[in-house]
Amino acid sequence: MRGHIVKRGKNSYTIVLNMGKDPATGKRNQQWVSVKGNKKDAEKRLSEMLHQIDTGSFMAPGKTTVKDFLERWIEDYSPNLSPRTSEGYREVIRTQLVPSLGSIPLTQLKPEHLQKVYTAMQKDGMSASTVRYRHAVIHRALQTALELGLIVRNPADAIKPPKIHRKEMQTWDEQEISQFLEAAKDSPHFTVFYTALFTGMRRSELLGLKWSDVDLVLGQISVSHGLHHLDNGEYVFTEPKSAKSRRTIALTPSNALLLRAHQEKQKLDRALSGLAWSNDDLVFGTLEGKPRFPDTISRAWEATAARASLKVIRFHDARHTHATVLLKLGVHPKIVQERLGHSSFAMPLDIYSHVEEAAALRFDEFLAPKKENGVVSEVG
Repeated sequence: MRGHIVKRGKNSYTIVLNMGKDPATGKRNQQWVSVKGNKKDAEKRLSEMLHQIDTGSFMAPGKTTVKDFLERWIEDYSPNLSPRTSEGYREVIRTQLVPSLGSIPLTQLKPEHLQKVYTAMQKDGMSASTVRYRHAVIHRALQTALELGLIVRNPADAIKPPKIHRKEMQTWDEQEISQFLEAAKDSPHFTVFYTALFTGMRRSELLGLKWSDVDLVLGQISVSHGLHHLDNGEYVFTEPKSAKSRRTIALTPSNALLLRAHQEKQKLDRALSGLAWSNDDLVFGTLEGKPRFPDTISRAWEATAARASLKVIRFHDARHTHATVLLKLGVHPKIVQERLGHSSFAMPLDIYSHVEEAAALRFDEFLAPKKENGVVSEVG
């Protein structure tokens, strides 16, 4: 018998796996794994473990280190992640988690081990958001270990990662937008800057935008993918983060005209260049039609803002700026949410707090008693 189940309590079973004889001692080698739940849960877990043994993916709980588990986990779990996320997880595991926790047996990993690592990260100057990201990685991995029966509890559950102190949102007002666009009018990136401000699209969505996603007759853009640059130099198209991120955005007439002119210039440049042309059909690609390096766009944005003597905001803040202007104009937060591709009202309403004062002033101007020749007259 390769394995059997032993009842231990009301809702507890032990799986006993027969692993053959130890070559060194000649003794029978068994693995014991505890399972909480009913008999069907234990039988299901036994079947999974036998399959792992057959495929060479089984990890003996008592002998597996954190390093062993994390390296196996990221290989098995990567198909569930986007290429960009997978790359980020691998980097965290390789540079942070394995060096600090790797030698600890997985079953002996305790909350205090994690807390010590998080404290060291913060002392080294790591931001709260970065520490929280590393916590999310180890928590997700250990949750898988718990589900597989390799540990009896997730030690990361007992740790509260540091709180993020949200920075004040940076946006431009209408005058600053005009000032920026005037300074950017001769930039090769002018159209992507303009479209970012007038649609609220993410940088990855803009750089991954294809002409097949743009309808210049109806004046709309379909957001169906993003473009990301990995550390190994590869460019990958990814699916939207959520169903709400996959959306259709109505273009302003000026933006539609600008994109049409951009398309005509692109066709002319293509005909005159004589260069081999990529088949990616990118709206904001290079002269050869290949993807643009994302940081090039961000650096050009910041340089243009500085040249225009404006406060320098991130390229990502074009989204916040777009939302702020819409809300100032009285557009319903639900519409703003849909244009930005958010799954809830949270982001637009957070932005809305920045335009409350302007809204109050407009309300006062509309309803407050008016003075005529120094005399207050009633409204209406």
